[in-house]
Amino acid sequence: MTETSRPQQSEASETVAENLGAPMTDRLDVFDQLMKPEVQESLTILVDNLPKLTEMLTFFTKAYDFGKSVATDPVLAEDTMASLTGFTKPVTDTLKSVTSAAIEAGDRVHNQNDQGAISVFGLMKMLKDPQVQKGLRYAQAFMDVMNERDQQNKR
Repeated sequence: MTETSRPQQSEASETVAENLGAPMTDRLDVFDQLMKPEVQESLTILVDNLPKLTEMLTFFTKAYDFGKSVATDPVLAEDTMASLTGFTKPVTDTLKSVTSAAIEAGDRVHNQNDQGAISVFGLMKMLKDPQVQKGLRYAQAFMDVMNERDQQNKR
């Protein structure tokens, strides 16, 4: 009985292959694969899970469509850039100001005619300057933080 069913199956395979316009050997390979029990089991599992797969595919299609519409929306892109610019502009302006002040201070140091040492009285006079006080407080706070981290790392 196996011998008779196999030729009928082969004839059916040939008919299907001819109708689909594919080479006969390719179609026979597919049918041979379909006859394997593990392939049939996998197909059964796939068919059983088709509703879930359809639901997932629908979700991913909607997510893709949303992402594509967001990515190609010129108004949204412009609004996003405007909000990012509004957030980064103060930081950029501060950095530009500090950088220009550092460059100007460097130029003043190099262009000063008096290259003499700063005296103790000159240092005492500078300590009264609010910017020097601010810098010294910052340096002290920075050193405190570094000391605390160093102590934590030693534990």
